[in-house]
Amino acid sequence: MRVSYQELYGVLVRALGKAGFEPDRAHLCATLFADASRDGVASHGLNRFPRFIDTIRRGIVDVHARPERIAGAGGLERWDGRRGPGNLNAHHAMSAAIALSQAHGIGCVALANTNHWMRGGTYGWQAVDAGAIGICWTNTLPNLAPWGADNPRIGNNPLVIAIPRSRGPLVLDMALSQFSFGALESYRLRGEPLPVAGGFDTDGHMTRDPAAIEHSGRPLPIGFWKGSGLAIALDMIAATLSGGRATHDIPSRPEDETGLSQVFIAIDRCALSSVAEVERTADRIIEHLGVRYPGERTSEIRRTSLEEGVPVEPAIWRDVQNLI
Repeated sequence: MRVSYQELYGVLVRALGKAGFEPDRAHLCATLFADASRDGVASHGLNRFPRFIDTIRRGIVDVHARPERIAGAGGLERWDGRRGPGNLNAHHAMSAAIALSQAHGIGCVALANTNHWMRGGTYGWQAVDAGAIGICWTNTLPNLAPWGADNPRIGNNPLVIAIPRSRGPLVLDMALSQFSFGALESYRLRGEPLPVAGGFDTDGHMTRDPAAIEHSGRPLPIGFWKGSGLAIALDMIAATLSGGRATHDIPSRPEDETGLSQVFIAIDRCALSSVAEVERTADRIIEHLGVRYPGERTSEIRRTSLEEGVPVEPAIWRDVQNLI
């Protein structure tokens, strides 16, 4: 079923107000959740919302906490998220990185002690909307087995790279498993198999069954050993720059995941070149591809959602409505 964007946003605002959010923060938080579903990422939008409210009720997320700047040197800053709402902390951190890039050409904000940022691509779109190149990633609880192992010891650390372009920005938003756990859930809820093998079942066989992968807890790293190595490197940089937790320090139960480390980088695309030169280069690369580029489908889904309504899972929509 579909509901209008305004109806979705309005219900989320009311639920967040009831959960204790101040009005301005409720509006921004609701926008971030609604925009994720609007853009076709319900797994980290509406579908995630009931779990988000549960983390507030259990004291994992402090709705009143605001991020605090701890240290800085030139274009690099370290912030403490103080266990506040992860999407609000991430939005603030990318805003700070964009401001630093405008002053220094490049800005980097390392954020510790935060919570799940919901849709990572949100902060890539935030950067390109401000005219900046954006790069960001987060570590997670240990939910991915290193290549050659069968138990989760590394994080499925999402990576976002976003490049502004007037004819449509390139926004790459990817987990370090073939399918994120949110994507596995979405396929399972729709009763669909994965388009390609996405992990292992409990017998160690590769499978396209999302439920079997959720049950085994063994998603497949992208690029096999390459994705495994990238997960380790991103975790190391995030924990080192932020002074926060590495994956092995983060609670291993999904419902208790907190204290994450994240990095937000913004680059002023015009610091070394003119806008026209950057646009020409981007256009030539994309035109040469001759296929869909990352972010193109998101723009199409967004237009459809605004015209025809945002797709929602009926059972989850009822659960969220009951929160108000």
